[in-house]
Amino acid sequence: MAATDNGHQFISKGRLDMDMVIRKYVESFDDIYGDQNQKFDEAEGRRRFLLYLRPIINGSGNYHIEEQTRNTRRMDVVVDYLGERFVIELKIWRGIAYHRQGEKQLSDYLDSLHLGKGYLLTYNFNKKKEIGVREVPVGDKLLVEAVV
Repeated sequence: MAATDNGHQFISKGRLDMDMVIRKYVESFDDIYGDQNQKFDEAEGRRRFLLYLRPIINGSGNYHIEEQTRNTRRMDVVVDYLGERFVIELKIWRGIAYHRQGEKQLSDYLDSLHLGKGYLLTYNFNKKKEIGVREVPVGDKLLVEAVV
């Protein structure tokens, strides 16, 4: 585990470690819901993620739901934490083509905000899914992709 501020595992040197937030969310989600077949939509996935995120950023950060870009496209979740911005796109797994569209969509959002890194959180209800987190380069962007 990385060095933390005041024992808080998600804050390192005064900065939010969003990679750690995503990794721990995947772990917690799998511990709680991993063996259940309960399907839900992206809005429910967002609610579950925000319930996890809110106490982590409480007091030092904010999140915005469906914040608009310059061209009126809507990002799922944008987190502001002590001057840093994080974009999290949430998807339901609907196949590789849909997933690639999600990667492109997130990359476009990052371009509009002049960011180099973003997060793609995918809820996959297939029995043989690979749960975990990986980094994927898309053009000049780095996407942290999580599957639960």
